Amino acid sequence: MAFDFEPQFSVALPKTMRETLPATTNRANRILKRGFDILFAGIALVLLAPVFGIVALALRLRERGPIFFSHKRVGANGEEFACHKFRTMKTDGDRQLEWMLAIDPIARAEWEADRKLERDPRVHAIGNILRRTSLDELPQFWNVLKGDMSIVGPRPITWSEAEKYGMHFADYCAVKPGITGAWQVGGRSDTSYDYRVGLDVDYVRNATFLDDIRIVFKTVGVVLAQRGAC
Repeated sequence: MAFDFEPQFSVALPKTMRETLPATTNRANRILKRGFDILFAGIALVLLAPVFGIVALALRLRERGPIFFSHKRVGANGEEFACHKFRTMKTDGDRQLEWMLAIDPIARAEWEADRKLERDPRVHAIGNILRRTSLDELPQFWNVLKGDMSIVGPRPITWSEAEKYGMHFADYCAVKPGITGAWQVGGRSDTSYDYRVGLDVDYVRNATFLDDIRIVFKTVGVVLAQRGAC
């Protein structure tokens, strides 16, 4: 039975959301999704091994600090997990961010609105390239194999971002976060956070396994076009 969904944020969501169990939490869909995750992530880790090596070598030669970075994110059922990435930030990045936000009111307003900056002082030169090409997220295929993440799902968030989901935080927690998803192919960093929440809710309540396949193919096009940064 369809019902009118009343969003609690500025973006109007489609009014086709079902009152039944969300498609992404349906048992058959979960089995297909997990099988696809294991197969896709396993193949990706093997085929992309040379890329891993090149990125790791570049970071070792050009930047100080560790090659990988793990940060806490909220996963399915609200369980916390360590999300892996290639390190794209300077070792003193947090100090540089604090300094910038203290002296630049425009940057501070941008940060408070979306927790992102178009010109982030924390990101080093190689990090900018990795983010533009999404190569920084390749280690997350290991998260997929471990079962922390899925290939497709809402973008993983921190606890400080959870409040932006409001009453829809339960929707976010209903599935595993993904390496890619509706937000990434729907505009990525070019869209507002409210719109991102709307896309996540719509995905959780309506998406099927075939939708996941479509999102994967669209992601390839988005990455190749380098439209927006992760």
